[in-house]
Amino acid sequence: QCLHSSEREKRASDADRASIKYKQVEYMSEHLGAPFEGIVSGVTEWGVYVEMPATQCEGMVRLADIKEDYFDFDEKFLRIIGQRTKRMISLGDEVKVKVMDTDIDRRTIDLEFIFETDEDDGTE
Repeated sequence: QCLHSSEREKRASDADRASIKYKQVEYMSEHLGAPFEGIVSGVTEWGVYVEMPATQCEGMVRLADIKEDYFDFDEKFLRIIGQRTKRMISLGDEVKVKVMDTDIDRRTIDLEFIFETDEDDGTE
């Protein structure tokens, strides 16, 4: 009896999470190109997860999609490091991102970093 109830509760919880993620992706699909403040919530060898507190949504910046530099994954310190710029992005960092794409079926939000440039002060 208890095992059956526990399994039902787990399924209900999973369904609840799936419906929330669906609504988040649906909401963010109306904000393509929009900038958001975010916090790095995960770092993997294929990308960086960013949570946007203003929307409570989480998306991913794929390393392969970063055009400004090639980033290496540092598993020990959960960060990525730019080969050319030496820019580091670590778990917990505050970042700026832009919503690039959403996929309702996969329940994903694709993001792009907005990097501050040094062009204003004449350096590169």
